[in-house]
Amino acid sequence: MTSPFIARPELLDADPLTATGRPVRWGVVATGAIAATVTADLALLPDAVLHAVSSRRADRAAEFAERFGFATSYSDTDERLGYQALFADPDVEAVYVATPHAQHAEVVAAALRAGKAVLCEKPLTINARETQQLVDLAREHDVFLMEAVWTRFLPSFQRALEIATSGEIGTVQWVGAEIGFRARQDPASRLWGRADGGGALLDLAVYPLLWAWGTLGLPEAVTALGTLNAEGVDAQNALTLIYASGAQAQITTSLLARSPNTVIVAGSEGWVRAQGPDAVYRPTRLDVEVSKGEVRTEEFELVGSGYVHELREVTRCLQQGLTESPVMPLEHSLATMRLLDGVRAQLGVVYPNDER
Repeated sequence: MTSPFIARPELLDADPLTATGRPVRWGVVATGAIAATVTADLALLPDAVLHAVSSRRADRAAEFAERFGFATSYSDTDERLGYQALFADPDVEAVYVATPHAQHAEVVAAALRAGKAVLCEKPLTINARETQQLVDLAREHDVFLMEAVWTRFLPSFQRALEIATSGEIGTVQWVGAEIGFRARQDPASRLWGRADGGGALLDLAVYPLLWAWGTLGLPEAVTALGTLNAEGVDAQNALTLIYASGAQAQITTSLLARSPNTVIVAGSEGWVRAQGPDAVYRPTRLDVEVSKGEVRTEEFELVGSGYVHELREVTRCLQQGLTESPVMPLEHSLATMRLLDGVRAQLGVVYPNDER
């Protein structure tokens, strides 16, 4: 089979730090840890201009702007929210949204209505209904929208898919992938906040799911078990993806246990194993064994923190006048959210966004 995730070779072989066209002027919404990490990689692109950042607090916005060299910053006032002011800035063409999950739908919708291209941190929204609304809005306004599933653009991940689907390891029959870390049980943390869309599933499951979907496709059925805390937020879960061919995938995510973040794609003739301290979402080495032969190792150099590849894709799309990425299409975001909606129904996880 061929993977729906494999990008065109000319995109994979290109240096992500080489400009692909005119400068794109960026705004960043939120100033948390992920916003800082992604902004540092965005600053590496020679055709990216860091123009504006917004935060609820003026001091945080100003500090972030000074730290990364943004031209201006915005924050909440009595008249309007910081991100609303940013979206009103005519010099901002594209925005990266890094707010907590539950705020994505509202913030992204406002950006699209303002005519701003959007790269939104995963998950794109809390549920498939919200995702469909954003997709419809982006298409209505003819504006670019993409979910920031950065792992899909990494050369190491793309190469793993190429090996797994080339026939070299035979027919893929089983995929195992897990990710977990111990998150301090702070009710103020977005990871545990029900109103923020907290929990292991929405925060982490996209990564192991990529390996199953990329090598086996979408499953025929999913069975799910999970552990919920007193507030109804999932702390740990285990999913089994079942395919018509008889193939299976096991996916585990946890906010309770520190895991090695392992990935194995097993075929009838061999296997591919992702390696590195963050192998499930940022592999730096692939081990391949075929027919009980010697294990072959392929190594990959990380550029920046790894986000430059997805940022290059957004930049290239905007320079070419595209409103959707061919590597990360909106239909894939919809399919992911539909799958996760089904899993949450089995686990009994309900967020305030679901009731709106």
